Amino acid sequence: MLEQKITDIKEKLFIMASLVESMLEKSVNSLIDKDENLAKEVIEKDEFRVNNLEIEIEEKGVEFIALYQPEASFLRIIIAIIKINNDLERIGDHAVNIAERALYLIPRPFVKPLIDLPRMSKSAREMVKKSLDSFVKEDINLAILVCKEDEEVDSLRDQIIRELITYMISDPSTIERSIHLISIARNLERVADLATNIAEDVVYTVKGEIIKHHREEREDNS
Repeated sequence: MLEQKITDIKEKLFIMASLVESMLEKSVNSLIDKDENLAKEVIEKDEFRVNNLEIEIEEKGVEFIALYQPEASFLRIIIAIIKINNDLERIGDHAVNIAERALYLIPRPFVKPLIDLPRMSKSAREMVKKSLDSFVKEDINLAILVCKEDEEVDSLRDQIIRELITYMISDPSTIERSIHLISIARNLERVADLATNIAEDVVYTVKGEIIKHHREEREDNS
């Protein structure tokens, strides 16, 4: 019976994960394609659905603990679900932030061709997907791989910021647009961090071991 209860909660979590991944993709695509309606869809519809799911999943998780007082293995799973649920809601918030920045940028000319931001978005979304796959499969190796991939996203963020600073210095008229692009890059970097949090929760769920988000510790676990 407990297994079925957990399965039911997981199914809600996976619905939320799918929605959040879609929000992230739509928010960046709204900028690339200059599609205001897509950005508004993220802000006006998807955020509401994510927030409702986040509350529902947390309530079910807390209720499960209160009613069944589960032993260690089940307790670790339900705690991980609650934490992943919170991280997914925060990823949704970052998708909304990106969509809001996109609404400002869409009517205006690009500061420069969008090359690294789509790459960064793709990497961050893949990290989210892999972290959730590692949870489904209880795959520690995949979880650790996600942690390592965070460095690639950080590097892309740094590269984007360096290039945009160069544009701002050479042409002050680009400053406001560049600041919005930098904000998008930082939101994507935070998404990658949250995917890493999920991967770390997977290690905790499977092994009962808490790992911190530091490169040296990740390398020790590889």
